[in-house]
Amino acid sequence: MRRALLPALLLLLSACTPRPEPLYETRVLAFGTLIDLTVYGAPRELAEAAAARMSRELTLMNDAWHAWRPSTLGEFNARCAGGEPFTADPGLLPLIRLSHDLAEASGELFNPAASRLFALWGFHSDDPHGPPPAAAAVAELVAQHPSMADVHIEGGTVQCTNPAVKLDLGGIAKGYGVDRIIDMLREMGIENAIINGGGGLRAIGRHGERPWRIGIRDPRGPGSIAAVEVSGDESVFTSGDYERYYEHEGRRYHHIIDPRSGYPAAGTRSVTVIADNGTLADAAATALVVAGPEGWQSVARDMGIHYVMLIDSEGTVHMNPAMAERVSFVNDPPPRVIISAPL
Repeated sequence: MRRALLPALLLLLSACTPRPEPLYETRVLAFGTLIDLTVYGAPRELAEAAAARMSRELTLMNDAWHAWRPSTLGEFNARCAGGEPFTADPGLLPLIRLSHDLAEASGELFNPAASRLFALWGFHSDDPHGPPPAAAAVAELVAQHPSMADVHIEGGTVQCTNPAVKLDLGGIAKGYGVDRIIDMLREMGIENAIINGGGGLRAIGRHGERPWRIGIRDPRGPGSIAAVEVSGDESVFTSGDYERYYEHEGRRYHHIIDPRSGYPAAGTRSVTVIADNGTLADAAATALVVAGPEGWQSVARDMGIHYVMLIDSEGTVHMNPAMAERVSFVNDPPPRVIISAPL
């Protein structure tokens, strides 16, 4: 009799145990873009709580790190301009330290200290537009060579030794924010999720029995040009000349400025990077757009990047062999592809 009751009891207990929702999706507005959260295999109540907490956290980050509205970063820049040592906000320092390290690794092609240059081109605006700045104004700022090396941190004390330094963390803040949200999700017990922030994402776990499938945007057309599969814990970030730009007299001026010339980076439409975390992937994608078709390999090696896909201004795709093994093109025939030496 007891043996007969056991299966029935197990069936009853199974029926009483709430099953997790297979997929939960939502989006919030932060960092000037829509941030999508996808959670697989977690109870809906937990996913909703995570989404609410994500929205609060991203809002706080955006308000603190905004480059041209009143913010904690704005206060930092005001004190930095004075040249005297000051005590920095402790919540900002980890991001600035990472920016310093990644700028150095990139050979300063990723240069958050060049905020005055970004503003000169009109990109410290919700609606950037032309005309482009005068050549003399660009040359004057480039000659001052603002660099993260001019930002000296000792404990919680900061001193900026170049008056031209002003920070804009837009090339790393999204990736850093995505990393912090992933840490939060894991603390809450969520093991399978994607945070996708307008061109950059980090994915953990899997989509059930299969990996997450990620589209890579076509920089000159609708939809995706290719796709990659990720599982475990990886970040996929794409930077390109289509994200923030304006056109003036038939020419496109985009927001990724080459700090060496002071002009928008030339020769590249977009770069996609796969890395272990969003902070590195975000900064590297920006740096490799600046490095361009001729210089991306050496910069990728210096930054510790192992997967790169660059689309040049002619539409040719450049990839290292490891990335080529992971990319599936959407259209037939695929674009022209050049495979580099291994990184």
